[in-house]
Amino acid sequence: MLGTIVNTLLIVIGTLVGTILKKGIKEQYQATLFNAMGFAAVALGANAIIQNMPKSAYPVLFIISLALGSFIGAVFDLDGKFHSVVSRFGQSNLSKGLSTAILLFCVGTLSILGPIESALYNNHTYLFTNATLDFVTSMAFAATYGIGIMFAAVVLFFWQGGIYVLAGHLEPFLTETLMAEVSIVGGILILASGLSILGIKDSKTLNMLPALFVPVAWFLIIGFM
Repeated sequence: MLGTIVNTLLIVIGTLVGTILKKGIKEQYQATLFNAMGFAAVALGANAIIQNMPKSAYPVLFIISLALGSFIGAVFDLDGKFHSVVSRFGQSNLSKGLSTAILLFCVGTLSILGPIESALYNNHTYLFTNATLDFVTSMAFAATYGIGIMFAAVVLFFWQGGIYVLAGHLEPFLTETLMAEVSIVGGILILASGLSILGIKDSKTLNMLPALFVPVAWFLIIGFM
């Protein structure tokens, strides 16, 4: 669990540093930071899509995943429930930043394969690399949205911790093909979050979150066929 603990701690530290920096930023410059985070999310999401689309073995799977996942999320109103919980902390914009941060921290090859490498081979390289990236990201997001970004560290700890515990069972299943499909969907969700931050289109990204599990379900089905 060393890699996950380091990853979690660096997000916490990055959030604290970013929160301190936020206090020194004049209010009129907040819009600039919001734009910067929005464009960064759009760029990272687009990059994930472009990198993984050529690796896709099922070119229409991401479309089915988004449609089915969004329908399930809308039925349960995941986005509305999340916004309701976060709004209790008195920060109207926090939910957008926090949901984007969670996606950036948790949906990626390093954050998924890292705990497996750590558990099975005592190799923490993936997670230490991920921790460095997350430190910078959490600092930037906290400078924009405040200390509430720290909640993403809790989500990441349980996410990576769960993968760590189940590493022996998950390793054979997490093939390069499956990771490509999940990364495409994840990239679209991150891009959508960026557009929401920029005020271009509020796609209720968290309602789309179940889409990440549709490729997993598909690969389980074809595995039993």
